Amino acid sequence: MIQQIDHIGIAVKSLDATVPYYRDALGLGEPHIEEVASQKVRVAMFDVAGVHIELLEPTSPDSAIAKAIEKKGEGLHHIAFKSNDIAGELKNAADHGIRLINETPVPGAHNTQVAFLHPKSTFSVLTELCQHPESC
Repeated sequence: MIQQIDHIGIAVKSLDATVPYYRDALGLGEPHIEEVASQKVRVAMFDVAGVHIELLEPTSPDSAIAKAIEKKGEGLHHIAFKSNDIAGELKNAADHGIRLINETPVPGAHNTQVAFLHPKSTFSVLTELCQHPESC
């Protein structure tokens, strides 16, 4: 079941240019930074009272984030919900006519399993489902 908002994803051209705003100007502290090869991104993750701000920098021009930035510019990209049963959430979404981008989960940041719901089925909001390792 959905447990909480996990993170808000923000597409950025450069972590080097963007991290100082969140770290210093907003005072969110030092982010966890990692590369997620399966998604072709580098991620900087800030914890804000248990909800994360996830900055996503493309590592390849053919990544979904690079394409989103090219089409819409930098900014809000998706909202992610934490679940303890991502397979069940995907089945439930499909049973309710929601178009799935990922029919099965794929590796995400922090060793999570993730799957996306298509914004054409979710009122133009790209929605991500996340399951953390402790819930697997």
